[in-house]
Amino acid sequence: MRAGGGRRADRAGGGGDTPRGEVVVPGQGAVETGVVSGFIRAEVRVDGIVQGVGFRPFVHRVATRLGLRGVVGNDERGVVIEVEGASTAVAEFVETVRHRPPPLATVDRVTSRRIPVTGEHGFRIAPSTGTGHGRALISPDVATCDDCLRELFDPADRRYGYPFINCTACGPRFTIVRESPYDRATTTMASFAMCEACASEYHDPASRRFHAQPVCCAACGPRLRLLHAGHGVVGREPASVPAGDLPPSPLGDLPAPPPDDLPPPRPDDPPAPSADASAVSGPVEIPGDPVEQAARLLRRGAVLAVKGIGGYHLAVRADSEVAVTALRARKRREERPLAVMVPDLETARALCHLDAREERLLTDAGRPIVLLRRRTDGDSPEETGRRQDDGVHSFTGTRSSIGTRGDDGAARVAEGVAAGDRFLGVMLPYSPVHHLLLRRFPQPIVLTSGNASDEPIAYADATALERLGGIADAFLLHDRAIHIRADDSVVRVVRGRELPVRRSRGHVPRPARLTREARRPVLGCGAELKHTFCLAEGRHAFVSHHIGDLENYETLRSFTGGVRHFERLFGIRPELVAHDLHPEYLSTKYALEREDAEPVGVQHHHAHIASCLADNGVEGPVIGVAFDGLGYGLDGTLWGGEFLVADLTGFRRAGHLATVPMPGGATAIRQPWRMAAAYLAGTDAARGLAVRDRNADRWDAVVAMAAKGVNAPLTSSAGRLFDAVAALTTGRDTVTYEGQAAIELERVADRYEHRAYSCRILDGPDPPCAEGTATDTANAAKPAGHEMSGTTESPVTGPPHTATASRMGTFVVRGHDLVRAVLDDLSAGVEAPLVSARFHNGVARLIVEGCARVREHTGLSAVALSGGVFQNAHLVERTAARLEGRGFTVLTHTRVPPNDGGISLGQVAVAAARDR
Repeated sequence: MRAGGGRRADRAGGGGDTPRGEVVVPGQGAVETGVVSGFIRAEVRVDGIVQGVGFRPFVHRVATRLGLRGVVGNDERGVVIEVEGASTAVAEFVETVRHRPPPLATVDRVTSRRIPVTGEHGFRIAPSTGTGHGRALISPDVATCDDCLRELFDPADRRYGYPFINCTACGPRFTIVRESPYDRATTTMASFAMCEACASEYHDPASRRFHAQPVCCAACGPRLRLLHAGHGVVGREPASVPAGDLPPSPLGDLPAPPPDDLPPPRPDDPPAPSADASAVSGPVEIPGDPVEQAARLLRRGAVLAVKGIGGYHLAVRADSEVAVTALRARKRREERPLAVMVPDLETARALCHLDAREERLLTDAGRPIVLLRRRTDGDSPEETGRRQDDGVHSFTGTRSSIGTRGDDGAARVAEGVAAGDRFLGVMLPYSPVHHLLLRRFPQPIVLTSGNASDEPIAYADATALERLGGIADAFLLHDRAIHIRADDSVVRVVRGRELPVRRSRGHVPRPARLTREARRPVLGCGAELKHTFCLAEGRHAFVSHHIGDLENYETLRSFTGGVRHFERLFGIRPELVAHDLHPEYLSTKYALEREDAEPVGVQHHHAHIASCLADNGVEGPVIGVAFDGLGYGLDGTLWGGEFLVADLTGFRRAGHLATVPMPGGATAIRQPWRMAAAYLAGTDAARGLAVRDRNADRWDAVVAMAAKGVNAPLTSSAGRLFDAVAALTTGRDTVTYEGQAAIELERVADRYEHRAYSCRILDGPDPPCAEGTATDTANAAKPAGHEMSGTTESPVTGPPHTATASRMGTFVVRGHDLVRAVLDDLSAGVEAPLVSARFHNGVARLIVEGCARVREHTGLSAVALSGGVFQNAHLVERTAARLEGRGFTVLTHTRVPPNDGGISLGQVAVAAARDR
């Protein structure tokens, strides 16, 4: 990259074991601070998230300000700079690059070395170099910045109202890049040639768009369109909605009377594209301003498909019960809460209680969905105290300058958006399309993933038109391709800290950092539900975007295609492939079928704890509490209520919840009443219970199934314990989405009740494979033709904790005692909120007592909490407070989810630690 001959800067200092952010000055002639004389030239390499974040323009400005000459460019690893001038200025330049980078950049490593002076003039940005198979870190997608928003709504600006406005500080990144290094030619913007005005900004060092790769305008960039679905959707009424409750599609005949909760059509609303909509065989473009017409359709109750940054969303007005019902029926999403997008922070405050941390998350550059506690009628923004849910939430407030309320000055969310839920998933607009749409329709809208139930989010236009055509009335789309799908991220705040629920757009592909450097590249294939994968090399671990539940061909394609993209994007070819021990997971089968990498089996709950360790930057050993739905155990049972002594290399099962049959296997997950029956089997406690009466025709058969062990695998799952209590307490006999029963049980818990149920902790015999050797069990359980090589779990390494732990017996926690305590209170007429709270407090108590037992034998005082059960804020708050009150240090998740979305990181951390 030298000015005289195009030589690429070499990679001095690129492979060492340098702590995060350290400035490395290796070898003879390194640039040193404090040099007061001399004229030198230095090569400076910067590693980290330094592409797609305005780093080269930043370098240009700093060098120019300091009177330095030279060149800066991207290559497949990051940013490489050659800078020439006074030694003091060069030293200041290096310090500035390291310690004061652009806001979106993350500098992991800076290396520098002296090179010969060339005497070149000026400072320039060079074309990128590299093979397209590099290791450069790519920025996540970034929400529209304030500067671009001002231009978007400034009638005097040439990008006024342009829905793809962006600059070096904002816009799409990860979802449009095809390969590295990050340049326009390697993104989906390559087909849009810059006009003269955009090119002038791109090459102007004083411009915010200096080398902004997606820069464009209405004259040269993508175009927004509004299409009518054109497939006979008009006028149909899904069978699941009672006749008369669902109006004809808003694109149908205008004379049809509107439902009570929708306003009458305006004279300028879009007319029906055809008198006979069923005659339309394909999408038809609706004339006029696409955003204005889309807003009018929302106003009339239409279901609108909106192409966003990482895929398609389905949108309806959030205050219309009829519109929400129509969306649920068409999408086949019966009960799961829906997220809403609000125009601004003021509207979010009107709907929900926000603390400072939640406000920061809402306005973060990643713009996640934040789970917020809802207000109730009569609440003021300043009011605190007990908050109960009461249906449709209406909150009057002052009208903002752009009108963030409905027609009567109130922000409303229909009951059907999140029926009975104390929390509401809220996000702010993050793309110019969203900002324009909510300026014209200035009130909350439902914005949910554009897919039918169990499918990955649609992101390719042809696929979206085909698969969402039976759901959406119209499509607001554009011609900038999305290269990789990315759902919205979901977070909540627990104990003042961020707790990820789903990590995707706005966070991916920012890497996690391994505490132990991977000697060989590793692929972690994840689990099955909430699937992610993870690709790691050195200390960087790239956890993928949210794939979904890996249970069908479409999600499998999304997984395998995502792996190929990550391998190419980051130039990593895995030599180890880590996988779950469950032989029937599609991710496990994929791992075992790869012939180019050595398989490494990692037990599910060990991976959970390893994920928490990696999330917190520690190696262990710790007391690991892994509570979840279930995972493949080493003794042939399904684990899920585990106390482990664990580090990254191995674990020992110190204790667990008592096992109980799952009558019907997976059916018991979908029908929680079966778990209530299993916990009550062999007792007379079920007589007269409402749950038995509701399921009287099958109760005795299910109890017999449990007693005989026929199609009733044993499980120690905490998730199934929550299911049993939910069926007893809330009447939740069947679920329509994963975790629903436990979520509703948390929802009703009285936050001010501190009494707790008790349960016994008994000494139990050591289970098979107590030292964590999975080989025999895994091979015995594997289907014919599957070679479960590489599945041996190692005992915990480290200090004397290991030997002591191996001598302690395995204790068993009697979850049945909690169920019996629930029954006693319910029989005494205690209300469900108190019962739920006492159960949660009882689980927190048993966790603390179990950890205390382990500490007595090992001396360990750090506890890692992981697994899907620890998405439960009520449980986490009480468990952590009790543990800390007993002198424990508590580790929870802050960067990856505690659910199975974090499993892949744990698999990689374990595989890397073992590969010594």
